[in-house]
Amino acid sequence: MPELPEVETMCRGVAAAVGCRIRDLRRPKSRLQSIPISPRIDHFRRRVAGRRIAAVRRVGKRVVLELEPARAGSPHPDPLPKGEGTRRAGSGYIVIEPRMTGLVLLANPPDEEHLRLVFSLEGGNAENVLFWDQRGLGVARLLSHAEFLQQFGPNRLGPDALTVAPETLRERLGVSRRAIKVALLDQRALAGVGNLYASEILHRAGIHPAVPCRRLSAADWSRLHEAMRIVLRAAIRHQGSTLRDGTYRIARDDPGGYQRYHRVYQRKDEPCLQCGEARIERIVQAQRSTFFCPVCQRACGSRRRR
Repeated sequence: MPELPEVETMCRGVAAAVGCRIRDLRRPKSRLQSIPISPRIDHFRRRVAGRRIAAVRRVGKRVVLELEPARAGSPHPDPLPKGEGTRRAGSGYIVIEPRMTGLVLLANPPDEEHLRLVFSLEGGNAENVLFWDQRGLGVARLLSHAEFLQQFGPNRLGPDALTVAPETLRERLGVSRRAIKVALLDQRALAGVGNLYASEILHRAGIHPAVPCRRLSAADWSRLHEAMRIVLRAAIRHQGSTLRDGTYRIARDDPGGYQRYHRVYQRKDEPCLQCGEARIERIVQAQRSTFFCPVCQRACGSRRRR
């Protein structure tokens, strides 16, 4: 699925939808197998029609459209959780998980064949919100406030990678026997780091991706935290990474720019840009590709500053 910076960029890109009212929802006809949508499309449509989009935000690696509470007299209001009567409690949440090659756009999808959902809008600065998904791995769900907290509250999703404190990062991962690269991808432990950026973060930190978490020193964790903030913030600033397949686009149909700054990802057999002494290697961890420099990221952990 798209890494955190891509999702962050999507949220900013579709921010024009805030304040718009959902006029209709449709699933375009396609010969492709449909993606999971919950509730089923006719119920989904009835529950969101007429609702105003109050906010667009990110939760981990998901795009969330927060809806204002249903208007009085609506035939399908979201149920309020028992004991809650606040405005926020009555909100609904459209949660879109792009996963790998999905995009949340305002217009101009790469093609029509892989267009999965179209939210038609009115009364604001955007006409549509589109969910385009090339591989059909994405998911779209409509959740009540209680359901949202149950699935994405602090007991189900780890602290956000962009705001987690250094000591919290070490506390949550430091005792694990897992390889540090694998642990970084665990959304229950740390929300928002995906495969691409995990490789980039570990290279900048000078840490071998296969080193078990519990073998990392305090200095390693400090460098890892610093590298994570630098990489993710830079990737967001450059609006994510458009890779060789060209499928990732920002919401306005332009490519991202951070791929020009990749140090290791998809650079197998190319010279390391940091040390110039070795060529980038590729291994597979948890069925995902990992790229690293065998000199800058020795198994014991490099102490070179980046």
